[in-house]
Amino acid sequence: MDMSIENLLKKPYWLIDILPKQVPAGSAGQYFKVERFLLSRLDEISRKFARILIRLNCYYDLQVSTDGGTWIQNESPECLVRRFEESVTTHSPLSILVGSAEALITFSGDDHYMTLYNPDEKLLALAHHCASAEGLFVWGPEQAEPRPS
Repeated sequence: MDMSIENLLKKPYWLIDILPKQVPAGSAGQYFKVERFLLSRLDEISRKFARILIRLNCYYDLQVSTDGGTWIQNESPECLVRRFEESVTTHSPLSILVGSAEALITFSGDDHYMTLYNPDEKLLALAHHCASAEGLFVWGPEQAEPRPS
């Protein structure tokens, strides 16, 4: 399983994010203050991420791991929400294999986005719809600009 995860991490990716695209370096506005504000509400954002996955689980099998070694398939919605809550509390990563392990979603536990690796067009379109239902956005690297450091 580790090799397939490593391979998926090298594939094209999209972000499921609170922002509609990457903030350009030197952008007017107050990105860092807004980011701190939103990260202080990460528990709320992570519940949105969990609800996206709960919706996706209606269409795809999901395998979830917190340690990269133990994978649990199709956890209950309540357990999935609890995993996200624990991830935020402990700042530990979550990995979610989608479908027949050809796509991967990761959440670091302390970021305002999830990363979706290697989705096919059908999964990507569904991710857009599910994210939109939560007031979130999906954007890919072609929309990225260097993030301020």
